[in-house]
Amino acid sequence: MTMNPRLRKLALTAHVTSSVGWLGAVAVFLVLAVAGLADGSAQTVRGAYLAMEVTGWFVLVPLSFASLVTGLVQSLGSAWGLFRHYWVLFKLLINVVASVLLLVHMQVIGHVADAAAEANLSGDDLFGMRVQLLADAAAALLILLVAVTLSVFKPKGLTRYGWRKRQDSPSWQGSPSPVGDLTRRSARAR
Repeated sequence: MTMNPRLRKLALTAHVTSSVGWLGAVAVFLVLAVAGLADGSAQTVRGAYLAMEVTGWFVLVPLSFASLVTGLVQSLGSAWGLFRHYWVLFKLLINVVASVLLLVHMQVIGHVADAAAEANLSGDDLFGMRVQLLADAAAALLILLVAVTLSVFKPKGLTRYGWRKRQDSPSWQGSPSPVGDLTRRSARAR
């Protein structure tokens, strides 16, 4: 089932907006993690970790799920499909895993934010957890940039389901299998 062009553009706009918002929020989160770990001011450290918890629950989590839902709508309502192309499946996998890890990560954020709210954190207080927040934010930013790259470049590669759907399509005028297509390409290259 494909959406009409106007609805497809609306769904695409919602997906891009939520995904880019998620990416930007992760960048802010990374900056807060750096400030919380590197700054010597007790007020800055306290404010950074308290802001991280609020940012996590009210920005990161909603945007991650909005990105997931709008991505599903976009893929199911467009010619790309959800199971036809590997790049779409990889983006789905990235989004689901990143969203689940974010929810797990929120427990660490909550623990550090609670400690910051109760007392001033010194350089050694919860140091391992604070480094983990920094490392996780950096990893999340990298993973989301991979998803953006997949969206822009859309690497070729149909799944088996995608090949079957393409063969069943009345407009199909290609080879019946990916092997036949590769054979023709290599013969032309010689």
